[in-house]
Amino acid sequence: MKAYPTDSLCPVCLERIPACRVARGDDVFLEKHCPVHGSFQTLIWQGAPEMSAWHRPKIATQPAVEGHGVERGCPFDCGLCAAHHQKSCTILLEVTRRCDLGCRFCYADARAEDDDPRPETVAAWFETARHAGGACNLQLSGGEPTLRDDLPALVALGRQAGFAFIQINTNGLRLARQPGYAQALRAAGAASIFLQFDGVDDTIYRAMRGRALWEEKQAAVAACAQAGLGVVLVPTLVPGVNTQAVGAILDMALAWYPTVRGVHFQPVSYFGRHPGPPADAQRLTLPELMRAIETQTGGRFQADHFRPPGCEHALCSFHAQYLLSPDGRPRPLHPLPMTPMERAPIRAEEGAARAIGAVARQWAGPAPQASAAGCCGGSGANTGSSQPMALDDFLEAAQSRTFSVSAMVFQDVWNLDLERVQGCCIHVMAPDGRLIPFCLYNLTAADGRALYRR
Repeated sequence: MKAYPTDSLCPVCLERIPACRVARGDDVFLEKHCPVHGSFQTLIWQGAPEMSAWHRPKIATQPAVEGHGVERGCPFDCGLCAAHHQKSCTILLEVTRRCDLGCRFCYADARAEDDDPRPETVAAWFETARHAGGACNLQLSGGEPTLRDDLPALVALGRQAGFAFIQINTNGLRLARQPGYAQALRAAGAASIFLQFDGVDDTIYRAMRGRALWEEKQAAVAACAQAGLGVVLVPTLVPGVNTQAVGAILDMALAWYPTVRGVHFQPVSYFGRHPGPPADAQRLTLPELMRAIETQTGGRFQADHFRPPGCEHALCSFHAQYLLSPDGRPRPLHPLPMTPMERAPIRAEEGAARAIGAVARQWAGPAPQASAAGCCGGSGANTGSSQPMALDDFLEAAQSRTFSVSAMVFQDVWNLDLERVQGCCIHVMAPDGRLIPFCLYNLTAADGRALYRR
């Protein structure tokens, strides 16, 4: 049995306590003990590839701007503090708490009614984000951001503040219902739609979101196609509800290519509206998801295609980028197996810079020359051939015919690992302008108390 010490929080009192990642056979558990509230254990890794082999070492960097001095220590001094090991890759701004759905799983504790921050407040957040995050990517979220009638104007303010890549995190209902709305967002400077997308039938949407949404999801993608907005499908995966739909989601994404630029899976985390500790069977770990992708796609997407991240902590995510051949078959754009150079330590800020550029290139709208029909857009470059491609053909294909598959597993109070938190590059801007790692901002104790969110 192998043990890897780290630190965590007690799910009851939210005090910092020692923890260990403990390997038992192919499975790894996070174990921790609070002297007041007892011991806790939860599954964090299951099966191949082994956790010990899944690593991407980084040379730590400090945030560009220290927003809070070290007083109590991690995770209580976020702002970010000098103990953080990574700069911002993406800064998320919640421009509303309102939402037109009442989802069973909601990270943001969205509600039907609330007061939106004023446009001048959001403009000040843009300036703060630019100062603290530099040339990072920006995501406008909520709640449901499209409930704000001035969302296109806010996008334009973000572009004026210097953000080249602005993404909208949305359920897609307004995109589906309002003709011309997608075009208005695109004209304002939005580049990408981060679309809530849990499956391809209404059985799943009724279970996950409380109502039938399949027709509106299709209409939202069609509207984005007309507007030239890139779409990333974002499934929240819940064991027993929609984990069997992984392959169907990828099939649909390929059918909607090149408008759909990729799929970003998010195994469910248990904070916000979900009460009580989850059983291990309610967890979906990264290696389980990699294997499910391979099985459900008949090997078109394979588990050994996926790489640990170069930006966030290695245990947080995986990714792969593909070149689509004329017959629609994905070909990984990196060597197999993983090379020693890929495992060599890199500076954390270098990994962040690469991630910022890669996301902006891949998730933005398709290149103008890409066809809107099918998965074989662009020129007729012979990417299905075993012969080497001409340089011009490769460059065109790399721009217009690439597709990404990725996943990020967020942490809740039961599986929180402070080593992972300190490597986080996805930061939420709190109302007072501090930057908080995404998982900490949404973290709730066993009784629903929040660590940071008001």
